[in-house]
Amino acid sequence: MHVGMLTAPFSGDSLDTVIDCAHQVGIEYLEVWAAEDCQHFDIHAVESLAARIRAAGLSLSSLAAYIDITPADESVREHNQQWVLDLVEACPKAGTDVLCCNGGLPPAGMSREQALEQLAAPFLRKLCAQAADAGINIALENWFATNIMHLGQWDRLFELVPDDNLGLNFDPSHLVLQDIDYLAAVEEFADRIFHTHAKDTEVVAHKRAYVGNRTDGWWRFVIPGFGEIDWGIYVSRLRDNGYDGVLSIEHEDRAWGREAGFAQGKEHLSQFV
Repeated sequence: MHVGMLTAPFSGDSLDTVIDCAHQVGIEYLEVWAAEDCQHFDIHAVESLAARIRAAGLSLSSLAAYIDITPADESVREHNQQWVLDLVEACPKAGTDVLCCNGGLPPAGMSREQALEQLAAPFLRKLCAQAADAGINIALENWFATNIMHLGQWDRLFELVPDDNLGLNFDPSHLVLQDIDYLAAVEEFADRIFHTHAKDTEVVAHKRAYVGNRTDGWWRFVIPGFGEIDWGIYVSRLRDNGYDGVLSIEHEDRAWGREAGFAQGKEHLSQFV
């Protein structure tokens, strides 16, 4: 298993800046933020991107586009879905067999289940078919705001789209926030885990006791090692269930600067990989 990093905090910076940070903190794998406005990603120059990453002694774990595939506006939906389809074709050029994305957000007037069934699933079936032809696995991040908030919706997703190349970019921090057993989820969905995010969740108990769990302000996403997740047990559970890929640090911790946060995450996770 290896420690990597999602390059989203560098979306306004050059690839040289990303590489410098990775070298500085000792990270060898990049989950490249493949947004249309990202300054270090160009879908028309993916081979060059991959060559520069390899020349720097680094590897690319995946391309990542966490773009809404189920917005209400049909023209926006078509645009976003086409971008994801285009990235499937970019993955082999980048030298990766994983595309990380999400299951879309429920538009106004639709439940998550309705959005999943009526909007996400038809597109994901098309996406998986195209990805299978290219040898690419699709890994959906289980962000709680999306159409795959909880494990029941994961079950429904894989009923609707049973393709073997559809799986998860497994992020335990979202499950912790929802009081869902992330270790049991690793066991149940082991064959669907194609990529992982390394992000933790701090639960501030006295704030939750004051405002309750139906609002915000009592939790925050933090660097691995500063929250509720036991990373030693979690990594062991991943390994025991067959995962031997990348733990990609997703840095959303406001208490740490960009480089310092990645360094802290790498230091903590290195004990277990």
